Amino acid sequence: MSTPVGKRLARKFGGISDTGRYFSTTKKGEIHELKEELNSLDKGKKKDAVKKVIAAMTVGKDVSSLFPDVVNCMQTENLELKKLVYLYLINYAKSQPDLAIMAVNTFVKDSQDPNPLIRALAVRTMGCIRVDKITEYLCDPLQKCLKDEDPYVRKTAAICVAKLYDISPEIVEDRGFLDVLRDLIADANPMVVANAVASLSEIQETTSKDIFQISAHTLYKLLAALNECSEWGQVFILDALAKYDAKDARDAESIVERVAPRLQHANCAVVLSGVKVILKQMDVMNNPEMNKTLCKKMGPPLVTLLSAEPEIQYVALRNINLIIQKRPTILANDIKVFFCKYNDPIYVKMEKLEIMIRLASERNIDQVLLEFKEYATEVDVEFVRKAVRAIGRCAIALARSAEACINVLLELIQTKVNYVVQEAICVIKDIFRRYPNQYESIIATLCENLDTLDEPEAKAAMIWIIGEYAERIDNADELLETFLETFLEEATMVQLQLLTATVKLFLKCPTEGPQLKIQTVLNQATQEVDNPDLRDRAYVYWRLLSTDPEAAKDVVLADKPTISDDSHLLDPALLEELLGYIGTLASVYHKPPEAFVSRTRMAVTKADDLQETAEEADAGEAESSADAGPSQSVHQVTNLMGDLMGDDPFAAAAPPCNIPIP
Repeated sequence: MSTPVGKRLARKFGGISDTGRYFSTTKKGEIHELKEELNSLDKGKKKDAVKKVIAAMTVGKDVSSLFPDVVNCMQTENLELKKLVYLYLINYAKSQPDLAIMAVNTFVKDSQDPNPLIRALAVRTMGCIRVDKITEYLCDPLQKCLKDEDPYVRKTAAICVAKLYDISPEIVEDRGFLDVLRDLIADANPMVVANAVASLSEIQETTSKDIFQISAHTLYKLLAALNECSEWGQVFILDALAKYDAKDARDAESIVERVAPRLQHANCAVVLSGVKVILKQMDVMNNPEMNKTLCKKMGPPLVTLLSAEPEIQYVALRNINLIIQKRPTILANDIKVFFCKYNDPIYVKMEKLEIMIRLASERNIDQVLLEFKEYATEVDVEFVRKAVRAIGRCAIALARSAEACINVLLELIQTKVNYVVQEAICVIKDIFRRYPNQYESIIATLCENLDTLDEPEAKAAMIWIIGEYAERIDNADELLETFLETFLEEATMVQLQLLTATVKLFLKCPTEGPQLKIQTVLNQATQEVDNPDLRDRAYVYWRLLSTDPEAAKDVVLADKPTISDDSHLLDPALLEELLGYIGTLASVYHKPPEAFVSRTRMAVTKADDLQETAEEADAGEAESSADAGPSQSVHQVTNLMGDLMGDDPFAAAAPPCNIPIP
């Protein structure tokens, strides 16, 4: 029975349409049959047998008992068969380190093969096998391959140094591999240069030592290789250049001049990496005219990213969000491209809204408000709420446009759509705090919708407005009375606002009605409520009112600080750090890498460790088989399958492994 995994492997191995037969249901004595086929003299039968073994390994069957037989198949001129055997070795060498030594001679021999593909394959595979015994034998072949006459072998060996450093940093440093890598930056082949940079950058991230420092001499070699290497090679080089601190403005201008053409590249990663380098160098350049020109140059490439698939759009938008916080002029005239389309996914719409708020100005606010008003009539409730909030944020940020924003909010309130009205009231409360004593004339309109409020946040906002402007609302005590009837059933945030609003009403209008209300509320808040915050606040108010009403006025009715819309802005230091990670996951999460990535190295499998734990593993398997029937040892098929086959290293080649890596 063919599986999706089987189909992927069929494409990867270049197999024929019936590759699914390798994934057929297990038959009695299958391991024995495979053993016979692997030892067959017929090359075709032997190749099919190895494919069956790989297929079984991929779907989680334990075929480690065939290790010696598969290793014997390494002695072949068939490149496809050799790749399959190497893939098997990568997976099972950890559990069979002593047997893996059997393959070392073949590895060493293949690293001297006349065919550069086989030489590269041998070194790549040895680097993928994380077993300490293999590492000892890897050094000499790797040393030769780093100086191989073929650039394909050299670029493969360069990446292998980073893998070896992850296993044994001491060996890499003692054998001088780091110096060889630095020499490869001057290589004539641009792909070798790119891989050397990638390897050195990877090593630098895992150590505090100064491994990779770009000098003036190295800089121009990297810039020269930039135009000729592949798109991913360009990304590696650009990321390295982004960490380079230019000596002066002239040096920075020279780098920008060479990097600027990368902004026209078709690959989004190259564009973002190019933007990252330019932003870094713009801080050094003290030429306002030049910076203005660069901002204009960076705008169109960033806009072009929004014509890609929604997922890429989202990544681009998250990066743009960071960029415009530092340089808003880059996209100041392109706000229309961020207007939401009807078929945009919700996550794209939300991010576009955020960027529109940041780019809103006195010049374009009318267009923006029309868009927001349109969004507030859509069917997606979450998006509508965000649109209404956006109108309020624009009002808080742009003082001259606040009145226009309030008029739009009043129009939305007239629609009588419940969740729109409630969100609008929450927003207007913030506007009142930003512009006190300016727009109180709309309170009457808000009070008309009192009966429709059923959300805690909206109720709390409305109660705050009534308490804050109690002296201007004729029937303020009656309005509060409607809420006080259900005081004990309300959410905590509503109860807190009711308590404060009632005290404000009493202090502003110290008549008999408010006095009865404050006594009732204080009794309930101190005797019938369990929430400590509410109870403590009630006691504070009670003591203030009973000892010194004038002091209570100074405390409760004090002038409040003016609010601003900076809660959505990143801390400047964090923003600078994240701008150095543009084009990576950190720029999507808006968090530094250490917040979500562990820097610990994978443990290297040692033969002694495996022997010590073998008996425990066997006992565990026997115990689980008694409960769950015949057990199958599931081994991880690493993502290095793609690397081994020369394909995308991130392509999923097997079902997820359910055994933790030691």
